[in-house]
Amino acid sequence: MEKRWSVKPEGDSKTVEHLSEVLNINPVLANLLVQRGVQDYDEAKAFFRPKLNDLHNPFLMKDMDKAVDRIVKAFDKQEKILIYGDYDVDGTTSVALVYSFLNLHYSNLEYYIPNRYEEGYGVSYKGIDYAISNGIKLIIALDCGIKAVEKVEYAKEHGVEFIICDHHTPGDQLPQAAACLDPKRHDCTYPDKNLSGCGVGFKLMQGFCRFIDFKESQLYDLIDLVAVSIAADIVPIVGENRILAYYGIQKLNTNPCVGLKAILKISGMENHEMTISDIIFKIGPRINAAGRIDTGRDAVDLLISTDEESAKRMCEEINVSNETRKDLDRNITQEAYDTINNDIQEQKKMSTVLFNPTWHKGVIGIVASRLTESFYRPTVILTESKGFATGSARSVDGFDLYKAIESCSDLLENFGGHMYAAGLTLKLENIEAFKLRFENYVQENILPEQTIPNIEIDSYLHLKDINSKFFRILKQFQPFGPGNMKPVFVSTRVFDYGTSKNVGKDNNHLKLEVIEEHSASIKQGIGFSLGGFLAKVKSNEPFDVCYNIEENSFNGLTTLQLAVKDIKFTYKDAPVEV
Repeated sequence: MEKRWSVKPEGDSKTVEHLSEVLNINPVLANLLVQRGVQDYDEAKAFFRPKLNDLHNPFLMKDMDKAVDRIVKAFDKQEKILIYGDYDVDGTTSVALVYSFLNLHYSNLEYYIPNRYEEGYGVSYKGIDYAISNGIKLIIALDCGIKAVEKVEYAKEHGVEFIICDHHTPGDQLPQAAACLDPKRHDCTYPDKNLSGCGVGFKLMQGFCRFIDFKESQLYDLIDLVAVSIAADIVPIVGENRILAYYGIQKLNTNPCVGLKAILKISGMENHEMTISDIIFKIGPRINAAGRIDTGRDAVDLLISTDEESAKRMCEEINVSNETRKDLDRNITQEAYDTINNDIQEQKKMSTVLFNPTWHKGVIGIVASRLTESFYRPTVILTESKGFATGSARSVDGFDLYKAIESCSDLLENFGGHMYAAGLTLKLENIEAFKLRFENYVQENILPEQTIPNIEIDSYLHLKDINSKFFRILKQFQPFGPGNMKPVFVSTRVFDYGTSKNVGKDNNHLKLEVIEEHSASIKQGIGFSLGGFLAKVKSNEPFDVCYNIEENSFNGLTTLQLAVKDIKFTYKDAPVEV
């Protein structure tokens, strides 16, 4: 598939030059810092060496004092507290963190994870009724609840109060809870608006520590859970999230909690230096699988475990759920591909809307993401649940999916989400009308450039500048993620050294050996699924290559290589400055 390249504007030249000199680093690396908002030596030091002391005072968050007071009251009165969270990674890590910390000091606790299929997302009436019937007086809701106005009112009428810890955008009215902690509240002046749900729970426990004079070191022992939530929930890794992720990954790599250690072991990552990407692809899916296939409570049981043998047993059970999830994902994705590839009319459309009543509700969001990536167009995948069509939607870069779905609101029972991801429910008889309306909206509103995948490039780079010192400093830009993505470079007018070849079972991957004009520096690279470029690469024609830089270990030898993302051969297709 053709891809667009866009190169980010360079940072202020004087600032780049200054940082290059004072830090003694390549100007390309200094430019990366300036692109990330770093302006001087002190800011660079804070970027490369995050400090826990730089975390904000938790009491800067609106209602933090009320939340802490309410927990103290519960402790004093020996009230039973219910820790309530969503069934995804952010929700289950939130519950595990808050439950584990409070359980060090207080035993009258329970936790509750709603069933994805019976209760749906967020605070449920079934969960509240459970609290009422079990004598619970306080619910701490994590990663959900900021829009649960009627449900919180219902609980209050029955003598149950809420503390809400959420990071989603509130509605026009806040729930009448004892406290509503959400940095996205319009009246909250908390400096960092990008916390995960687990991050908000962490701040609540931090505030509680400082008020009651508990050791914060006990809380920092759980910081690996925060890092997992940050990675899996795809929140920007800037500000506090960068600090929390930095130290959370350190703990994950040195002394993870028992439950996470079991996941690392079963996924073959026990002695691997974990990154944000590893969390997303190795840890996150296994935690999510519990809620997708069975119940998210199983994930919490694992994450709060303190016994390695029981953790191993629970992790094996969750791994079975993950294998089931992968099979469902693989089979449904293939069925969806076949539906499109066998229908010429579907292939001509600007959007994808597919419905199959037999598809598993727990994986249709994953399938929607895969189809969006493959066909690069707004995608809605629907299945049948409780007599309705329900589904997940995903978008392409720059296209507002939420507005597209909102334009069909009269055909829907309910919907929610944001620009790039959404969920929706509609009557079965409205599916065809929705397909037509959604397709028409996409045709009328999507821009031509939004139909072509874009590779955002950080900087031009000469191959000769790629060396061990350059990579050692580049690694210190970690953890990578939204707001601080792994840098992408472009080298122009490179040539095949004469040894490039196709590799892989089907020879569909490209193993490059390239060289620049007027330089003896030969660099190796690997381009997965780029084997079709080989003939042109070997034609002695110069080409441009964009890539990440990574380490490659083979037979005990570690070398640097280019992780090639795309290749262009003519200068009419050269990168465009934006």
